Formats: sequence, C-alpha cells, structure tokens
Amino acid sequence: MLASNRLKTSFLEGKQSFGAWQMLPGANISRLLARSGVDWVLVDCEHGNIDDGAMHDAVPAIAAVGVSPLVRLPDMQGWMVKRALDSGAHGILVPLVRTVEEARNLVQDCKFPPLGRRGFGSLIALERFQPNPTLTEYLHQANDALVTIIQIETKEAFNSVEDIASVDGVDALFIGPFDLGNNIGYPLQKGVIGPELETAMARILAAARKAGKKCGIYCKDADQAREFAAQGYDMVVAVTDFTALQRTVSKELSSAKGAKTVGSGIF
Repeated sequence: MLASNRLKTSFLEGKQSFGAWQMLPGANISRLLARSGVDWVLVDCEHGNIDDGAMHDAVPAIAAVGVSPLVRLPDMQGWMVKRALDSGAHGILVPLVRTVEEARNLVQDCKFPPLGRRGFGSLIALERFQPNPTLTEYLHQANDALVTIIQIETKEAFNSVEDIASVDGVDALFIGPFDLGNNIGYPLQKGVIGPELETAMARILAAARKAGKKCGIYCKDADQAREFAAQGYDMVVAVTDFTALQRTVSKELSSAKGAKTVGSGIF
C-alpha cells in the first residue's frame, strides 16, 4: 500500500511533490488532471462542487492512473473522515481545525485500533492500491500508509500551530493563504499576499519543520507555485481545474478574436 501512495512516499524520501486541485465533478476531469504529470490530485469536497457520490467517482479515476487521490473534507466530522478513507483516498486534508484536542480526535478517526477508532469495512478502498491488498493487509498497513493533513486556517489553530504540529499521527500541515489571511486579519488583496501574512505562513512552515512534519500550500497559479516550491514547501498545488479552465477559455477566445487577453479577473 505504501508504495502506491506517491505523496506519502515523497514525504518519506524528502522529495517535493506537485499536485492538482479538483473542484469540478466528473471522473473525466479527475483522469485528465491525474494524467497531467502530477503526483496527486486533491478532490475538494469543502469548496468544490463535489458531493459524496462525485468523490466516490473521482477517487478511483485518479488511483487508476497511478496517482494518489486525496480528499479535502467538507468539515472535520468523524463520519466524513470515514467516507473519504473508505472510498480509497490515500490521504485527507481537514479544514476548520481549531485546537490541539480537535487534532488529536481527528487522528483517532483516521487510525484503526489500537491507535484510533476508525471502523473496519473498507472493501471499496482495496482497489485504490496496486497491487490490491487483502482486507487483512489493508487493516495492518493503512495506519502507516495513509496521510493525515491538517489545514491551518483558523486564528485559533494558528495561535496553537506548534502544538498541533507536534500531535502524533499528523503527517503534515497545510496552508490556504486566503482563509488564513482572512482569519488573522490580513486578507489577500487581488491575490497579493502581504508581509504580515507572509510572516504568518513562515511561522507555520517553521512549526512543521521543528516537529519533523511536512508542510503543503495552496497556490493560485503556476508562478506562485514555483515561488513557494523555492521556499521549500513539501507539497505544492500547481493547478486548479476551475481557474485553469477559466484562464484557458479566456485566452483562447481572445486569441480567436485577435484581441489581447487582459487578465483573467479571477482574483
């Protein structure tokens, strides 16, 4: 199982990984993103147009290409953890965490006993790994093979980031600059990250490093992804389906009309 998880493997080998962010439903979109050359595709069930059924379509489509499917939960509720992992996700990204205790409870939901309280019955999950594990093999390997990532976006989590990073079972922290900036009082303006938010992000990255954990970050475009990769983030979002489609359509239409493309208007 571990060998199939490209994100976890990159963490263990100390290698940087690049991924795609899926907001639009559809297995064809999942496959297109997975075939682009990324290491993982994150299926966004929080802000994306992806419900439980669409998640169950996306995860196998991504895994079938040999790329790791990740799922961002709509919330940190335990049943959502179970649905994502039982779909065969190689890891989860959890939003809205505020306290160390919530982080510990989350780890409990992600791990099978004796390390946690995850329910056992993941028949669907087996086919998302190559070679397919038996149910017994999945039980014994999942705790080590799957990835638990906590998004540091609330003011409370930011204030406790060093303690959250130290929680056993948390593999990585993740920064969403937009929500983080909003919640600590330094929102992005037209997509630009101000110096106060840059300092806050550096604190999160340093907390992850000090705890021996990894740190990922959402990027609004390829230029920003290259910038954050140079800063040493371990998992970097290189492209989002919605914004990439929006930019491409605008560019192609402008080209067809013989007009100059003037920004995308996204941010």
